[in-house]
Amino acid sequence: MLDPAAPQLVLNSRTLYFSWLPADPDAVAALVPPGLRPRPDRQVFLNQYVVDDETQTSGFGAYSLTYLGVSLTGVDAPGGLSPGGWWTHYVASSRTVRDYAAARGAPAITGHTSIEVHGSDLVSVTEADGAPLIRARCQVGETGHVISSGHHRYFTRRDGQLLSAVYPFVAEPVAPFLIESVEFLEPGHPMYALRPANPLTIGFGYYSPRSSFAYPGGLSVYPGGSLPGAPARSVHQVPANRARSGLPSGS
Repeated sequence: MLDPAAPQLVLNSRTLYFSWLPADPDAVAALVPPGLRPRPDRQVFLNQYVVDDETQTSGFGAYSLTYLGVSLTGVDAPGGLSPGGWWTHYVASSRTVRDYAAARGAPAITGHTSIEVHGSDLVSVTEADGAPLIRARCQVGETGHVISSGHHRYFTRRDGQLLSAVYPFVAEPVAPFLIESVEFLEPGHPMYALRPANPLTIGFGYYSPRSSFAYPGGLSVYPGGSLPGAPARSVHQVPANRARSGLPSGS
């Protein structure tokens, strides 16, 4: 087992990351623990990624992973462009990754994520216990000379304490990018509470065939309690001056 206090680096993963407004906002809000507050619109986020080769990581090896959760208000990542997030589900193909993440409070379970691109058509699928749970279909273009970088902030819970960590990332998003559909395929699975509304309303999103990030070396205990009031941002987007076309790359 890797030391959960040690930082880990992942290079050039194939990553699909986006958010939506949910079909059942009350069910989404109920997943957020006391001490944290969901955004007023109850935005849900999803990250599906694949690490194809062990040489792309500092210790994890090759693996695939999906995490999803609820965007929060009042606890933005550094820079203020990305809202903090509460992980509700964390599906990893590697036992090494699951053990490492679970020691940090992530709700890790066994599963597999695939991302297939044929021409401009992308299909991503998250499976657990042999059954597909989430399927997304997108239209994707090519990477250009754009680099999107920044930080994400995610919360977990361990031993009755809320933990906060900031994750730096560098990605090369494609353009154009369009999310066509997001399907939650198992109504009896706990993930189904996070399914998107119909019609589908996307908050932010990108696909990157080369996305790198780090698990930080330490976690901080978040005291919780009452959070100061703060208006929620309408979307989280790549800054305009980083987009290939000169516009934000979120769809």
